[in-house]
Amino acid sequence: MELKSLTSNSVCTSEFVHVGRTRTGTYSSLLSNFRSVRVSRQLNCFGGLFRRNNEASNKIYLADKAVISSVGPHNLAAETSFHHINGTNGSTSSLCSRNLRVLDAFDDVYEGVVIDSDRLPDNPSTFAANLRFSLSHWKKMGKKGIWLRLPSEQSDFVPIAIKEGFRYHHAEPGYVMLTYWIPEGPCMLPANASHQVGVGGFVINDSSEVLVVQEKQCAPANRGQWKIPTGFVLQSEELYAGAIREVKEETGIDTEFVEVIAFRHARNVAFEKSDLFFICMLRPLSAEIIVDDPEIEAAKWMPLVEFVEQPLIQEDSMFKKIIDICIACLEKRYCGLNAHQMVSKFDGKSSSLYYNVINCIGS
Repeated sequence: MELKSLTSNSVCTSEFVHVGRTRTGTYSSLLSNFRSVRVSRQLNCFGGLFRRNNEASNKIYLADKAVISSVGPHNLAAETSFHHINGTNGSTSSLCSRNLRVLDAFDDVYEGVVIDSDRLPDNPSTFAANLRFSLSHWKKMGKKGIWLRLPSEQSDFVPIAIKEGFRYHHAEPGYVMLTYWIPEGPCMLPANASHQVGVGGFVINDSSEVLVVQEKQCAPANRGQWKIPTGFVLQSEELYAGAIREVKEETGIDTEFVEVIAFRHARNVAFEKSDLFFICMLRPLSAEIIVDDPEIEAAKWMPLVEFVEQPLIQEDSMFKKIIDICIACLEKRYCGLNAHQMVSKFDGKSSSLYYNVINCIGS
C-alpha cells in the first residue's frame, strides 16, 4: 500500500477529526475538509485521530505500510501512529494514535541497534505494538542487527519478541538475549560463546611436593585419586587469576602465577560446547592447607614421585604428558607462556598477551 499524504496547504489550524472504525464505505466524506488528499478505496477499516495543523511545512503521512496488516482482499486494518516527517534530516515524531513510538535504543558500531532494556514499556501490549513499530522504523533506516536483552522480570515479553521474528542468542541468570537480523541473506551477528574455559594449577614447593586434592564428586574410576586443583574461569576473569583463585578456594594456599605450560582443546564436552583447559604453573606463597570447599574431600602436599606413580597419571597418556611438561619446566628444559599486559589501538583496552620470553631456557 502506498503512503497517503497531506501537504501543508491541505490542513487547518488546531482542528481535530476523530475517525472511528467502519466496516464499509470509504473515508472520502470524513476527509471532505481536506484538499489534495488521495485515499485508497481499499482503506475502509481504519482507526485513529487525525490532527490538522497548517503550521506544518512538510508532509504528514496517514499510514505506514510496514505496520498495516491485511484483514481481507478489500480490507486493511491500520495499527499505527501518524508521524511528521522532518524534511531536513528525515527524523520522525509521533503525532497520535495508541502511543506508538520507537523503543529507546542506541546504535552499535556495526550499523545495528541495541535496545535499552532499562526503558522498556511495562505493558506487554504496548511493548508488542512499539516493537513492531520500531522494527519498521529500523528497516527503513537501513539497520542490520537488533539486540534485545529481556530481564527475568519481563520474561513474558519473550514470546512476543519471538513472534515478531527474534531468535534466542544466549541466557544468563538474570536475562535472556534475543537478536533480529534485518537484511536479506544469512545472519552475520556473532554466535553465542562456543567454549567453556577451565584452569588447573600445578603448585610445587621447595621440597618437590605437589599440591593435590581429592574431590567429593568424581567418576567411580577416579575415586581416591589425587589431582591438581582445577575449575572454571569466571566471567570477565583473567586466565591466571582464575587459576590462583581456584587453588585458594580448594586448598587455602596463596600462590602467584608463573606461566601457562600447556592447554587442551576438547570438542562437544557439555551441551555441544567445546572446552579449553589451561595448565598453569603457580608458585606457593603459603604452606598451611585449609580445606573449606564443599566440592573437596581432602588436600595435601604430595611428593612429586608419588604423585607421578598414580594410576591416574601412568594410565592416561594426556595426564602423563602434562606432568612430563611440568617436570621439564622445573628442570629449565621447557618454557611456557608468560602473561604480558598490553594495550591495543584496536579497542584501547588493556589485555593479557601470553607468549614465550626469547632465550628463556637457562636464563
